[in-house]
Amino acid sequence: MAPQYAQSLRFRLPPLLFFLETGFIVVFLFYVDIEQNVQTKQHAFNNYYSEFQDVHVMVILGFGFLATFLVRYSFSGAGFTLLVVAMAVQWAVILNGVESMYHRGNICINMRSLVVAEMCTASSLIAIGAVLGKTNPVHLLLIALLEISGFVLNGWLLQTFLKVQFLNTIMLLHIFGAFFGLMLSWVLYRQGSEQQHEKEKIDRKTGLFSVMGTLFLWMFWPSFNSVLVEVDHLDRGRSLRAVYSTYLALAVSAVTAAGFSVLTSPQGKLNLFHIQRCTLAGGVAIGVAMSAVHLPWVAMAIGFAAALISTLGSRYIKPLMLFAFECHDTCGVLSVHGLPGILGWMVQLLLQIADSDLTTAVRFAVFHICTLLITLSLSMSLGLITGFLLKCNFWRPPQNKKCFDDQAFWEFPHLAGKR
Repeated sequence: MAPQYAQSLRFRLPPLLFFLETGFIVVFLFYVDIEQNVQTKQHAFNNYYSEFQDVHVMVILGFGFLATFLVRYSFSGAGFTLLVVAMAVQWAVILNGVESMYHRGNICINMRSLVVAEMCTASSLIAIGAVLGKTNPVHLLLIALLEISGFVLNGWLLQTFLKVQFLNTIMLLHIFGAFFGLMLSWVLYRQGSEQQHEKEKIDRKTGLFSVMGTLFLWMFWPSFNSVLVEVDHLDRGRSLRAVYSTYLALAVSAVTAAGFSVLTSPQGKLNLFHIQRCTLAGGVAIGVAMSAVHLPWVAMAIGFAAALISTLGSRYIKPLMLFAFECHDTCGVLSVHGLPGILGWMVQLLLQIADSDLTTAVRFAVFHICTLLITLSLSMSLGLITGFLLKCNFWRPPQNKKCFDDQAFWEFPHLAGKR
């Protein structure tokens, strides 16, 4: 069966890669420069490089290893993550610099722009998690490019018309990516998905590698949430507070996820899926609510509630979405990113209202609700459009029996030798 897939990829994947990369090189040739101010460059290096490394490790190793949990899809989980990130970061740098190009005639690359580009890329990886194993690499590249385009557009709309701070718009990446991926999964639903695919399983080896991804994400998430805090707030204390709050929320969510995993298990045992993903829910929720969280116990309470929602969602809502709405969410992005993200949005709303007078509270509530509605509307509509675009047979989606299978895309010389 392998040759037909190799042929279909040969005439679709390489032309797409070469076309996109050539276009990016041309754009960088004429419009992109590296920041020239020596003092500014040294300041950016001292303040951003270590945190840029942390975000880079999260995006490549964290998401890459996390995607290797499927027993026959570990090559694709890690390899396609690297391919998507390498392409998507370039696209994100260009899109985030469009406004600068319009006003100044060029795009200036610095350490901050690379961090923002990687965070935009993380949003696309979240969306891809919903359809992991059911697409080919051409699909994944198109998903990443369209999702990042929508996410950057969403940020521009919120900052331009609602005057939302940049930090708050970028942290909506969890909500935007989750609901984009959810709509994508709904449109690309395959008949027969009600029954678990025979290859949609975890074994000891792939489960271990996936937990390594969880550990990378868990360790470096404080940097992910704090790296851009100083863009909006020059007070260094706010950045440190974001680190402390994220760490506490993650710690509590890890403990809570383990506890509820055992409680909801018919056998009274830990569920590896919950440990891989629900332990991260506190980092998601606190990231969205971060600007309003000032006390450690609040961060811990957010971590507890996020893990509770994520674990119960993975146990009960994920199957419900499959059977009631025909939405097959491979990685459970709704429970891990979508619901904790909305929880963080609600906490931010409540905390801001509690600290404001009546007039300010009402004004903030209206703008805050509009922020969520715009984000959900744009992410879900673009997810639908992308899904219908990818349903076209021109892209040669993998056959049902070849889903969650590396052999459709990768060479296995030892298997060829046995034939």
